[in-house]
Amino acid sequence: MPMHSKKASVADMLIYTTAGLISFICIAPFFYIVSVSLTDPAVYVPFKLYIVPDKMSFASYAYILSNSNFISAVKNTLFVTVIGTALNIAFTYTMAYALTKKNMPHRNVFMGVVIFALIFNAGIVPNYLLVKNLGLINSLWSLILPVLTNSWSLIVAKSFIDSLPEELEESAKIDGCTELGTFFRIIIPLSKASIATLTLFFAVGHWNTYFNALIYLTDSSKRTLQVYVKSLLVDASTNGAGTTGNVDLLNLPSETVRMATVVLAMLPIMAVYPFVQRYFIKGVMLGSIKG
Repeated sequence: MPMHSKKASVADMLIYTTAGLISFICIAPFFYIVSVSLTDPAVYVPFKLYIVPDKMSFASYAYILSNSNFISAVKNTLFVTVIGTALNIAFTYTMAYALTKKNMPHRNVFMGVVIFALIFNAGIVPNYLLVKNLGLINSLWSLILPVLTNSWSLIVAKSFIDSLPEELEESAKIDGCTELGTFFRIIIPLSKASIATLTLFFAVGHWNTYFNALIYLTDSSKRTLQVYVKSLLVDASTNGAGTTGNVDLLNLPSETVRMATVVLAMLPIMAVYPFVQRYFIKGVMLGSIKG
């Protein structure tokens, strides 16, 4: 028995050590980014490993928050995220509710289309031609309308609604509720956990949208936050972001400005996540097993 306990203890230590190392590897870059962004430009040394700033300063944040290009990118991203997520939830749950109805005409055909779209993807060129023929090129709606829902989210929402007791809908109909009344008064209130989960997924997807914005949006004033961050981090010159001249005048190292931009791009999602975490965990589990 003591030997078994000792072996279990050693195994636990190995697991905790491995988990700690993996956590450190994941968290260390974040600390570096925050430290660089908070480092005073007067003491910043390029290519130095910063875990804690030698001297703190919010000059880079003040500059970014006063930059019209950054503000414009944030507004565009907020529009896409808020409107896109709301439409995603509306389309996903209305279609998922319809697919739970066994008497729905051609229900199996629609389910077959959903499963087919889950396995096969049209590809970049057909999607681009679709957006172009719809007249959405260089419009923020090109990041919303083509992705109103997806097969995976539909299946998750349908599974959750299927897991709800059928007696609830029958009772609502006996009380005189229509299908719409049942949907809004019974299904939606009971689906808060799954709605919160999918809302988080949709919101993160819209907030981090990059590739579609890069190929569909040609006007620099309509670019999203991630494209703006890319112009700072990847481009050889920051002229594309419209910041080089001002940064030189303010004696701000471009690296601290870039890192401050990255931190500001991450903050909204990081701030929202703790408030929906309990729904997120519950929503992932519920609906996975019917009953």
